[in-house]
Amino acid sequence: MRKVLLIALVLADLKVCATTATPVAQAFRPADTNNTLTAVPGIKVGHHTLSERPTGCTVVLAEAGATAGVDVRGAAPATAETDLLKPSDLVQQIFAISLSGSSAFGLDARSGVMKYLDEKNIGYKAYGGRVNVPIVPAASLIDLGIGDPKIHVTADCGYRAAQAATSNPVAEGNVGAGAGATIGKTGAPGRAMKAGIGSAAIRMADGLIVAALVAVNAAGDVIDPATGKVIAGARTEDGTGLADARVILKSRGMPQSPRPGENTTLGVVATNATLTKTQASRVAEMAHDGFARAIYPSHTMGDGDTIFALATAAKTGNADVSLIGALAAQVIADAVVRAAQQATGIPNYPAARDLK
Repeated sequence: MRKVLLIALVLADLKVCATTATPVAQAFRPADTNNTLTAVPGIKVGHHTLSERPTGCTVVLAEAGATAGVDVRGAAPATAETDLLKPSDLVQQIFAISLSGSSAFGLDARSGVMKYLDEKNIGYKAYGGRVNVPIVPAASLIDLGIGDPKIHVTADCGYRAAQAATSNPVAEGNVGAGAGATIGKTGAPGRAMKAGIGSAAIRMADGLIVAALVAVNAAGDVIDPATGKVIAGARTEDGTGLADARVILKSRGMPQSPRPGENTTLGVVATNATLTKTQASRVAEMAHDGFARAIYPSHTMGDGDTIFALATAAKTGNADVSLIGALAAQVIADAVVRAAQQATGIPNYPAARDLK
């Protein structure tokens, strides 16, 4: 009798598990853990926000060094030190990435991050180790149309963001490089919306971690890949609903604005896997699928879409690059959705939470 009862209880438990099972992508993302870029050990993130405009910068630190790759897919990028990430080039590790608003002006933030790292003697050792050169690739998005365009991100902003960097869960929304980020510019002028910083992570059963951070300042709408529905973007004529860029472009085509250089979504993917520069570059390329899934349209002539990929090598052994790249695309898409969901409206740019 006891055996019969035990079997019945086991079958009941199996039935409950079968009916409450979560998708594979969510299976290793418990709510009580860090599900942001800093889920990868050795990665720190800091923001500095100039709220008076608003604009700002976001710094990703890998103080122990990380193998890196990059893929620039948009047609209007503002970048620095991306050539050295080519697999054929000399430097094998980087120590930080600087993301900023303020367009090309914002690339100055990189100098402040370099100063911070140099003070800690972190960087590439030249001249037999006598000289320290912090390697800090950078990318900026353009948000100069928000507030006073004469207020720029500076080297001091980068230094302060590096100082503020921690391994705590990443702050999202209207902070750092996402402070002045907006989306949905395929409709009529004045109907765009607010986005910002978003982050997401996936943990696999074997200990592999893949995570992403994005600053979403896209020309297009943000679409939830899980539902196919627009979350935020170009608004309807009365400003209270979503016009849907997919409908706009099919009926009216691309508007005169945005012009080249007035948008850009920036992303960083990090993993604890061990990758070569060639493999990291492939992960960065595959990660752009996440932009294409969650932003419509993406990679336009008016976007400078750029994704960096970092590998800390904390997890040793052969890495499955195809798997890591596929997961990278997923966390990028998840992070884009969060960037829209976590944003707060500013004057003339409501956020997703402000619409019914």
